[in-house]
Amino acid sequence: MRNMFAYIIHLLLLPLFLTSCEKDSGEKWETNHPKEEETEQTEQPSQYGAPFGNVPETPDVAMYEVNLRAYSQEGNLGGVKAKLDSIEALGINVVWLMPIYPTGDVKAVGSPYAVKDYKAIHDDYGTLDDLRSLVDEAHQRDMAVILDWVANHTAWDHEWITEHPSWYAQDDNGNIIIPPGTGWEDVAELNYDNQSLREEMIQSMKYWVLEANVDGFRCDYAHGVPDDFWKQAIDTLRSIPDRDIIMFAESERKELLTSGFDMMFGWRFYTGLKESFNEGQPASAIIEAHDEEYYGLSSEKHVLRWITNHDQNAWETTPDEQFNNKDGSMAAFVVSAYMGGVPLIYSGQEVGFPDQISFFEGNVNKIDWTINPDYKEEYEKVLNFRQNNTALRRGSLINYKSNDVMAFERTSGDETVLVLVNLRNSSVQYAVPDDLQNTNWNEGFTGAEVTLETSLELAPYEYVIYKK
Repeated sequence: MRNMFAYIIHLLLLPLFLTSCEKDSGEKWETNHPKEEETEQTEQPSQYGAPFGNVPETPDVAMYEVNLRAYSQEGNLGGVKAKLDSIEALGINVVWLMPIYPTGDVKAVGSPYAVKDYKAIHDDYGTLDDLRSLVDEAHQRDMAVILDWVANHTAWDHEWITEHPSWYAQDDNGNIIIPPGTGWEDVAELNYDNQSLREEMIQSMKYWVLEANVDGFRCDYAHGVPDDFWKQAIDTLRSIPDRDIIMFAESERKELLTSGFDMMFGWRFYTGLKESFNEGQPASAIIEAHDEEYYGLSSEKHVLRWITNHDQNAWETTPDEQFNNKDGSMAAFVVSAYMGGVPLIYSGQEVGFPDQISFFEGNVNKIDWTINPDYKEEYEKVLNFRQNNTALRRGSLINYKSNDVMAFERTSGDETVLVLVNLRNSSVQYAVPDDLQNTNWNEGFTGAEVTLETSLELAPYEYVIYKK
């Protein structure tokens, strides 16, 4: 979902002469077509390839978000395929592709979330064969691939606008409307009271599972679509034989998890990180955010944890600026990746790319992959340690109270990992809790033996990882 204020500003800067129908930002797209009869369900597509047998269970997921336009000089699916080895080296096992579909021209602002055709690939990105090849190569590296899915709205020149106007939400005068309260003038809201729309949307999702062998979906603005539709869609997708389907909701509504989603977005945790790292709030701000997000969740449901994504990077700032420098952003990533939930890395984050990256068509910064090799090495070290230690993926959590240090233990069976992260851009003398004093550990990354005394000095934004 796009940052609302920045998105509205983007719209206001559009040339006033685009089309006469755009003169009034409140103007609706008028249709005079009669409401059509219910249509027959689309013929089910054939199946390409063998279902991927190593889709990770939710607590084991480590996700990578790909901004296709910025990812390579070509800005296409082939450019992503060429870097799959680099993604795999990070410890990633799920690749999320931002929307790959053709986008609208009417009232357009260049957003990839203004979908013109749910069953096609944007010419800029390549062909169905290109997507199949990318998915095949990812599967060979034990990485699942999920697509971004935009179910709330379409572009104004989607064929459904004229062929099936009753598939869209309308005002009292029969005019198709934008999603209420969003300011998204480039898209038209869909009407999920219409059963034919539901069936066609589900068939469109099945198309990519069967035709391209993808492994699931990240569902944009998921709370803008009825929960019962998601249950219907997810139940249908998971009824496809021999398929493990990942379903990820861009939402904080926990009710969506009961509809079948595996995970949801963790905005509250991100806010807690910013409060502690930037505003001097105690570590309890992060703990409270974690507890709030996980309250009431069953053990198989999880929250995506991140220090940046396409919205934050495009509309706010980069991780190094958000968390003050490289050391601050790495410290924040350690907390987000180790405390619990599903860690996310966004395109260019792993090399500390210094510029904000747009995801709209136009002048998109291309990521320079040659910079900051030390960043990449550190991300590989941190994330692979998580992937190789069950305690950090599935273990129980114990927090230790501190103002300036995020201190917690994760335990699974006889494996325990202790994480200490200095939240401040200054040295901190950490008073070791009584329960941890005089305990023996191994340093997580080197294996060196360590005995915790009564206090421990941590350099600015330093993190230490101990294991036993």
